[in-house]
Amino acid sequence: MVQAPGWVPRHRARRGGRLLTAAYDPAMLLAIDVGNTNVTAGWFRDGALAGSGRMPTDPRAGDRELEAQLRAILAAAGIDIAGVTGLVAASVVPALTTGLGSIAARRGLPLLVADATTVGIPIRVDRPLDVGADRLVNALAAARLHGTPAVVADFGTATTVDAVAADGAFAGGAIAPGLELGLDALAARTAQLPRVELRAPERAIARDTVTAIQSGAVLGYQALASGLLARIRSELAAEEGVAVTEVRTILTGGLSAAPWALGVEGVDVLDPDLTLKGLGILFAEAGHGAGHTVAEPMTTR
Repeated sequence: MVQAPGWVPRHRARRGGRLLTAAYDPAMLLAIDVGNTNVTAGWFRDGALAGSGRMPTDPRAGDRELEAQLRAILAAAGIDIAGVTGLVAASVVPALTTGLGSIAARRGLPLLVADATTVGIPIRVDRPLDVGADRLVNALAAARLHGTPAVVADFGTATTVDAVAADGAFAGGAIAPGLELGLDALAARTAQLPRVELRAPERAIARDTVTAIQSGAVLGYQALASGLLARIRSELAAEEGVAVTEVRTILTGGLSAAPWALGVEGVDVLDPDLTLKGLGILFAEAGHGAGHTVAEPMTTR
């Protein structure tokens, strides 16, 4: 697997064989991905993802505390929160979604919350409203940035592997416990097994307890992810009537840049910031961004 070179900070769509881009908010857009473990905030300046930071998720945090935490993330990068001109968010924590709404109202800022009703792609599942906002945003970003059909694997608290149809529709996927979640459970539910470093051992046949856990957890997880990716990619190719090689596979999420993730097979693109970029795309396509301009194709592998 080869990591993509520097991301071109404008989102892309195809029209008449040309790759097109659309700028993000022209001043400063703050994109917020509220996950079960971490809140990740990224800021866009003049169309570019200029930086990001994260903090632990606290579902009990009030809107004032949440604002103070966001202010601290921005301040660490030398940015005053007063310069933010728009907010866009994907959240799996309802209490913090409400808090973001209060912050936006207090500051007089537009806030766009990603969900099945605001992410403008077809959702081909039985219960569209139940699909996590981050999964929909990832599908949107994959279609605009990397092409379709595609499979997106997001390594976080949970691991999601989702299919994006040729027309950009979210076509379903799979959810598995994340690697760190599994290790935490192993350490918490056993009397003598320690919490170990997430590192792939050289051999699967271990000679000590720590390496045995690393073998089972890390090598086992690589096999799980590789197998699930291969099966979903094959099923999607069959549904779309294309060769498996035409299905793009994108790896993202908080754990996607870990060294052990390089051992996952069949990945074409490593894009750890895919969700943040997707939020910027969503904000632009909702009418807050500039018009389209022609851009050069992005090389990913």
